Amino acid sequence: MPYKISGTLSDAARIIIIKESNWAAETNSSESSGAYEIDSLDSGTKLIVARKSDGEIKSYSTVTPIYYANDTGCFAGGFSSVAEDNCNIIDYIAISTTGNATNFGDLTDQKINDHTSASNGPNDRGVFMAGTWSPGGLTRTNIIEYITISSPGNAQDFGDLLTERNERPGGTSNNSGNRAVIGAGRTSAEVYLNDIEYFNLASLGNASFFGNVTVGRYDLSACSNGTNNRALFIGGWQSPGTYSNIIDYITITSTGNASDFGDMYALGRWTNATSNLTNNRGVIAGGRRGPSPVYSNTIEYINISSLSNGVNFGDLSEGVYSPGAASNGTSNRGVFAGGQFGSYSYQHRNIIDYITITSTGNASDFGDLTEPRSGCWGVSNA
Repeated sequence: MPYKISGTLSDAARIIIIKESNWAAETNSSESSGAYEIDSLDSGTKLIVARKSDGEIKSYSTVTPIYYANDTGCFAGGFSSVAEDNCNIIDYIAISTTGNATNFGDLTDQKINDHTSASNGPNDRGVFMAGTWSPGGLTRTNIIEYITISSPGNAQDFGDLLTERNERPGGTSNNSGNRAVIGAGRTSAEVYLNDIEYFNLASLGNASFFGNVTVGRYDLSACSNGTNNRALFIGGWQSPGTYSNIIDYITITSTGNASDFGDMYALGRWTNATSNLTNNRGVIAGGRRGPSPVYSNTIEYINISSLSNGVNFGDLSEGVYSPGAASNGTSNRGVFAGGQFGSYSYQHRNIIDYITITSTGNASDFGDLTEPRSGCWGVSNA
C-alpha cells in the first residue's frame, strides 16, 4: 500500500498476484469481465496469473503496479451499533477506487465518539482529538492521538488540547502547511465553547490558544482550502438551543478571532464537511437540519476563497447525521462514511457514499465500513 494494478478481462477470471521478490502470493481475487483494479499492493514487480472458469490460464510477467500516493482515507472511532457503545476502530479505503473498507488498526485504549480530526495531507499524518470516551459515560477528553495514514497500525499519543471538549468540535488544517485548528464544542459543565486552539501537526506536543469563533456552539463541522490557508467553521447548535447556519472563517497561519463568512444553505448540526483543497470548493453533507429536527440527505457547497452562502449540491443516498468525511483533494473525490439515521434508537449505517466535488449531483455508493457506526471522523493523505 498504496500501489495498484489495473487491467481489462475478456472473461471472468480468478487473478493471483505474485511478488517476484520472494514469489509469495500477495492477492487472490475473483474479477468479472471488463475493467478491474486491485489496490493495497506492495511496491515491486509482479507476476499476474489469470485463471478462467474453464481452466485456461494466462500470465503476465514483470508488471509494475502504479503508485497512488495521497489517496488513502481513514475513518476512526464513533458509536458502533455492533458494540452499542463508543468504539476505537480505524478503517481505511483507497479514495479513488470503490469497494469496502479494510481494518487499519485501533485508536489508543480510549473508545472515542463526538470527536474531530485533521491531517497534514501528503505529509501523511492524521490526528483525532477531543470527544467523549468510554468506559466513563460522558467524560470529555483533551487527548490528541495520531496515525501515519499510509501505514496501517494503531494510533499513538500526540499531546493534549488546552480544554477538554466533546460534541463534535470543528477540526481542520492547512494541509502540508502542518497547522491544525480545532474550534468550539462543549464542556462537561455544558458550556458552549467559542475558543479555537492550534498545534503543529509535524511535531508531537500540546495545543495553544488561537482565538474565538463568532458564536459559541457545538455539533459543527469544518473544512479548509489547504495551503490557501482559510478554514471554515460551519453550523452547529448554539445557545439557547437553536440550529445554526453560521459559517465563520479564519486565516490558519494567523492567530486571532474568526469573522463571518456567510450562511449555510440550510440550518444544520451534526453535518460533516470536506473540500478539494486548493481548488477552493467545500462540501457539507448530512446532519439534522432545522428548524424541525430532520435527518437530512442534503449536500451543499461553498467557494472557500470567497465570502458567500451555501448552495445546493445534491443528495446523499439517505438522510443521516454524523457521517465521517474525507477527500483526495485536487483529485476531486469526496467520501461520506457511516452515520446515524431513523431515530434515536441507535440505528447506524455502514454505507460509504462518494461524490465528484467539482460536479453537482447526487452521491453514489462506494462500499461499506467494516461495521455500522456514526461519528467516525475522517482524514486523508491528500
